[in-house]
Amino acid sequence: MANPRSLVYALYTHWDTVELLVRLSREFAVLTSDQVLNGIAKVSGQRDAETQGAVLRALVNADILQTLPRSSDLQLNAYVLEFVRGLTREHELGLAAVLQARVAAIREATEALNEGMLGADMDRVRGAANKLAELFRQISLQLDQDRHALFELAENAKSADSSMPISQRYREVLEAYDHYVEPMNQMMDSGSQGTFYRYLEEAERALDLSLEQLSVQGALYSHRLQLRQVAHQAKELRRFGRLVAQQCADTLLPLREELRQHNALTSAISLLLGQVRKRGLRRALSRPADETALPVWRNERGFKLQLGDEVRAVMAAARQYQPQAVAFPKDEPGDDAPLLEQVDEAAIRAHLARSLPVENLLDWLRRHYAHLQDATLLRLFHDLQHEPGWQFEAASQPEKTTLQTIRVLHHPHRVSIPQ
Repeated sequence: MANPRSLVYALYTHWDTVELLVRLSREFAVLTSDQVLNGIAKVSGQRDAETQGAVLRALVNADILQTLPRSSDLQLNAYVLEFVRGLTREHELGLAAVLQARVAAIREATEALNEGMLGADMDRVRGAANKLAELFRQISLQLDQDRHALFELAENAKSADSSMPISQRYREVLEAYDHYVEPMNQMMDSGSQGTFYRYLEEAERALDLSLEQLSVQGALYSHRLQLRQVAHQAKELRRFGRLVAQQCADTLLPLREELRQHNALTSAISLLLGQVRKRGLRRALSRPADETALPVWRNERGFKLQLGDEVRAVMAAARQYQPQAVAFPKDEPGDDAPLLEQVDEAAIRAHLARSLPVENLLDWLRRHYAHLQDATLLRLFHDLQHEPGWQFEAASQPEKTTLQTIRVLHHPHRVSIPQ
């Protein structure tokens, strides 16, 4: 195993050479010594042969270039190749199946998170949250890499030699659309068949509910912070996935439609020229009524017309149209109270500071703020216990305190100012 410091220093010293070798590796999986020396000469042509050989030996000694067994050929270190491709946007297009497998793993991690919350197993909850965070990071990285790979495919197809057949120029574009874009669109479908947004939404909902339960229970701040950060990653990944899918479709779909239209036009012209050669120009252009029409270039995308609001208003005024009033049913009052309730915590702390000492903190909250929900009172009860500058003493005997809908068995906490 190479020394990481020497490898990083060799990358810094010979970055131009390594970058050229990475681009060359897209055409040749294995490089010969002559190819590497030619690459070094292109980067630094003023160096003599001895200096170029020293650069080659330095790259091999730093483990940037590795010698293949039973051969003198060289290949780039896999870690160096991935690192440089990530920085220079030279990635190959990934597999849609890998992305689908990672998305499916989100559901398993979400189920583990829910089971951990039901069993009050914080170790399993933290493990599931870490797994979700790692999956979100891998999916986001793969989407970004695949997006740049698709952009490069489109740019190469557009900039290729125009004398080449268009089917050959756009072959990689068609393969990428059929084997990557189409499966990704099916996976990111917002309907019942799609899995990307559905699994992310389930994970986001499970993270939010777990965070709310831990806040009510008074869990450690580090545990709540971890769940909050992973929930933010889920929200950002949903937005980023929608953006990448739209950009990929906007980039490849016009090229695919151009190829289809070009094929139809080419086949129509070829058929017409063949009939002219066989039957003559006049007979080919004046076809009988019972003969099928020649295929022509047409636009298959339909369109529709819709009246504007101004035209609708003029027509309604001319016909003296009166819209019918529709009485919508009133919403029935729900029994479910909102999960979060806005309170002025600064005013509550100031009120408590004026009331010190307090023998029973939960009874004091229930007596002065009985209008708040039970979950809000319990959250304030746990948060106030971590307030710096006050002294809290828990009683040895538990007591029962009846709130609005629940009864709590707890040890009364006495709050006072430290002497």
